[in-house]
Amino acid sequence: MSAGHGHGHGDHHGGNKGVALLIALLALVLAFSETLGKGAQTSALALNIEASNLWAFFQAKTIRQTVLRTAAEEVESGSMNEAAKKQVGKWKDTAQRYQSEPETNEGRDQLAARAKAAEKKRDNSMAAYHHYEVASAAVQIAIVLASASIIAEIVALAWIGAGLGVLGVVFCAIGFFAPNSVHLF
Repeated sequence: MSAGHGHGHGDHHGGNKGVALLIALLALVLAFSETLGKGAQTSALALNIEASNLWAFFQAKTIRQTVLRTAAEEVESGSMNEAAKKQVGKWKDTAQRYQSEPETNEGRDQLAARAKAAEKKRDNSMAAYHHYEVASAAVQIAIVLASASIIAEIVALAWIGAGLGVLGVVFCAIGFFAPNSVHLF
């Protein structure tokens, strides 16, 4: 008879298979939470850059608009011939176009709206990222506890690990479906 037979270890080995299956499922959840987390983090970074670029473009339009308005006001303050009046009109039209340019979506009004939309998407991605991070931490701890349950032969550790695994799944779902519904940070 081999060392593994005959001493009441049959149930113990069956329990180890169950814990091994639990660890495999936890590893699967961990892979999903890590992948989704990295995707959300990358998206947040890209959206932050997009918002920054849009605000920089907004500022450039503001500077151009201010220069044109100042030039128009300066010319208007003196005596104006017909050519000067025509030039002032062009400057004012251009300054107004810098304010709102719906056909190109690059007026100050449109740029501000686009930047705010990018910031909102960035914030959603960051919220999702934080939930995936919580999920990953819960699942990593769950894997450690489930593994320790085999070595220490303490079934409660496996149950706690399973509970943390469920918590990890819940936080993955929150991150995916409703990242702004729960605020932890």
